[in-house]
Amino acid sequence: MKIVLPGGTGQVGTVLNRALSAAGHEVVVLTRRPERPRDVGWDGATLGPWAEEIDGSDVVVNLAGRSVSCRYTPENLRAMMDSRVTSTRVVGEAIAAARRPPRVWLQMSTATVYAHRFDAANDEATGVVGGSESGVPDYWAYSVEIARNWERTQAEARTPATRKVALRAAMVMSPDRGGVFDMLLRLARLGLGGPVAGGAQYVSWIHDEDFVRAVEFLIAREDVEGPVNLAAPGPLPQRAFMRVLRAAWGVPVGLPATRWMAELGAFALRSDTELLLKSRRVVPGRLREAGFAFTRPGWEEAAADLVSRARAARGGKPRAGAGRAGGGVAPGRS
Repeated sequence: MKIVLPGGTGQVGTVLNRALSAAGHEVVVLTRRPERPRDVGWDGATLGPWAEEIDGSDVVVNLAGRSVSCRYTPENLRAMMDSRVTSTRVVGEAIAAARRPPRVWLQMSTATVYAHRFDAANDEATGVVGGSESGVPDYWAYSVEIARNWERTQAEARTPATRKVALRAAMVMSPDRGGVFDMLLRLARLGLGGPVAGGAQYVSWIHDEDFVRAVEFLIAREDVEGPVNLAAPGPLPQRAFMRVLRAAWGVPVGLPATRWMAELGAFALRSDTELLLKSRRVVPGRLREAGFAFTRPGWEEAAADLVSRARAARGGKPRAGAGRAGGGVAPGRS
């Protein structure tokens, strides 16, 4: 198959490009800075010669959008909104104008669309969309609005010959440098991977291999369209999530952090505390209903694999017993 990845140079795009290329597919990445042989330049805003790559392709997986790994200033929030909505709109225009449009358009979205909550898990049918919660920063509602506009732009695109799926993805965990797992592992290795603000907030995640498999599954399943949660079935509270990660690396303790300490840490990392404090309790309702089977549904096994791969990439040797994430952690993460 020919698969086009607009915005495919980030962490998730790198994971997909590597796996899909290894599987023998022709993968074309649309990027503002083309450097590799299969990179094609685009500006993410206007139609141009890049649209010829979409005409005649089999699949489009649009990943374009400003990284969320930044301070959530008004300027950066606007850039997140504009980059996501504009790039999605122009991808839709390219598909609509194609003589031979792709059969499926997978559009990146985010599990952040769901409400900050602890009481129940969010699936696609019964999940609560956020934006009106009390007791959370006002700008969290803007993050939800970004996700809603992102999905709405895809849904409104006039592409009758192309099936459309919105990927409400949780954090994709891969050992690649610069990704979210790399950041969390760094905290654990430094002894800072303890509970944040009590650690009751849920962390939703998906192992990179299952993310790729879910994308392949959704490409093949012609009966699935609309929003689909890409998240492992066992979310954990943050305190349990980090306990498992520390045990997988072999770090016995992690210092806890108060909310204000999290603010300082996020400022130092040029990130935002929403990524640490919002409770994302998301489960893969539609994937499981469609028959998708996770290879790494639990965080203990997933963390052990990711740590082993991270050690190998760093040239280190596994410690004795480090292949197992610490036992006794009750399920119920985010």
